[in-house]
Amino acid sequence: MHSIVIILFFLLGGVEASSPPKGKVHIPAGEFSPLYGLDVLQKSFKIEAFDVDVNPVTNKDYAAFLKTHPEWTKNKVFPLFVDSKYLDYWRSDSKYNALSDAPITMISWYAAGAFCESKNGRLLTTLEWEYIAAASETQADASKDPELNQKLLDLYSKPQIDTSKQSVKLGKPNFYGVKNLHGIIWEWTNDFNSFFIASDNRSDGDKSKNMFCGAGSIGAKEKENYAAFIRYGYRGSLQARYATKNLGFRCAYTTSSVVEEKKK
Repeated sequence: MHSIVIILFFLLGGVEASSPPKGKVHIPAGEFSPLYGLDVLQKSFKIEAFDVDVNPVTNKDYAAFLKTHPEWTKNKVFPLFVDSKYLDYWRSDSKYNALSDAPITMISWYAAGAFCESKNGRLLTTLEWEYIAAASETQADASKDPELNQKLLDLYSKPQIDTSKQSVKLGKPNFYGVKNLHGIIWEWTNDFNSFFIASDNRSDGDKSKNMFCGAGSIGAKEKENYAAFIRYGYRGSLQARYATKNLGFRCAYTTSSVVEEKKK
């Protein structure tokens, strides 16, 4: 009898140890062919396993962060790290003109990174974000699905919504269990401006001539995936200090579930 209990204990313990904490989901390792970033003869990138927040970080989450990290409050934050619109809709460090479970916006890349670091996490890379964002509700990679692409284009073409009234609880999970990747906000990535060359191409030679304005689509792998092109174009327009009312973030983590997968 005791041996059966011990075996069950280790079996259940093993399942729990390899599962991500509440509010996060595990993303298994895989290969992904993004719109940009591949060399001429390269077909895909290998994506290492990681855990990620189910939802974007909310106003309530960020208010709790400010209590323990007052250096990021509006009155104390160093101007080098945020622009003048940082937390523009917050009346104080704990009160905001928005739902508590609406995504935090008006947040800079520096502030988003600091929040994730405080949770032993980090911002997703662009490849990781695109990897999970390519999933539909039923497919891990629906990037070539015309129905999904049209759905996203319809979302992106709508007038900007009031993010302060959009609860993250309402979103539907995709194949991986991640919610609200599309439709409510755009999201910071760690290397948000790494795919579009932003310097003057006169100093770079001709290598960057196709990476500006409409010509940026020439280098795209899947030219029918205009929704992804819009995302890359938006990221390429950002600077790390920017804070806008439709830009938020979520965090990624290397945790026990990732370590366990790498051991296999």
